[in-house]
Amino acid sequence: MSNFPTQTLVVQSILEGISKAAHNFLFWTNNRLSLSSGPQKILSIHVAQSLSLIENAPEVFIDATVSDILRCSLPNRKAFKTFMEKNALSQGVFSITLDERFSHQNHNDSTSRVIITLKNGVCNAKAEYSYEIERLCKMLQRKTKEESALDYGVFAFYTDLSPQARKKLTKRIPEIIASFDEVVSHFPSLRAKCITTPIREVESVGEWMAGAYVIEPNVES
Repeated sequence: MSNFPTQTLVVQSILEGISKAAHNFLFWTNNRLSLSSGPQKILSIHVAQSLSLIENAPEVFIDATVSDILRCSLPNRKAFKTFMEKNALSQGVFSITLDERFSHQNHNDSTSRVIITLKNGVCNAKAEYSYEIERLCKMLQRKTKEESALDYGVFAFYTDLSPQARKKLTKRIPEIIASFDEVVSHFPSLRAKCITTPIREVESVGEWMAGAYVIEPNVES
C-alpha cells in the first residue's frame, strides 16, 4: 500500500490550490474580477493539480459518486446501498476524492481515504453549505475506526468581498464556522476544525481568503 500523505500536507495543498486559482483568475481578468465571478471547476482543477504535487501523491478523482466512494471505503463493497439507505444518503458527487496510490490488480480494488467538497463564493452561512457539511458527516460517522477507510472529509471554500461590503470577512467567517459546528454537533462520533489562509487585500477588488473545514472521526479503534 502507499505511504498516504498526512492531513496537514493535504489541507495545505488544498489551500494552496485555492489561492493559486484566486491569483490566476485575477491575472486572467487583468485584476478586474475576483474568483467568485468564475466557474466552480476552476477550484476543482487547481486543487487537484496542487494535490498531485504532494510527495507520495494520492490518486485524485474529480466528481466521484457517493456510491463509488462507499464501494471503495466500506469493508464490504456490496454494502453501499444499505449504508446509503441507513444514513439517508442520496446519489451525488463529491468535488474531489483522494484514494491510496498503489499497483492495482483490477478496477475494483481502490481504497478511498479523503472526500472533499469545494465551494466558491462562500460569504454567508447558508442552508446549502450546512447540507454539504451534513452529507460529509453522514459519510464519515461510525462507531469504530474499522467501519470505513475514510480518514476525514474537508469542506474547502473560497470567499471574497468587495470594498463596499459593510460586514467584513473577520465578522462573517466566525458565523459561517459556527453554522458548520452546529451541524457536526449532531454527530457524536465526529469532531471538526477549520484552517484558513490570512485575509488578503487586492486594491479596487476587495478582500479574499480560503478555508478548509476538516471533519474527522474521534474514535480511535
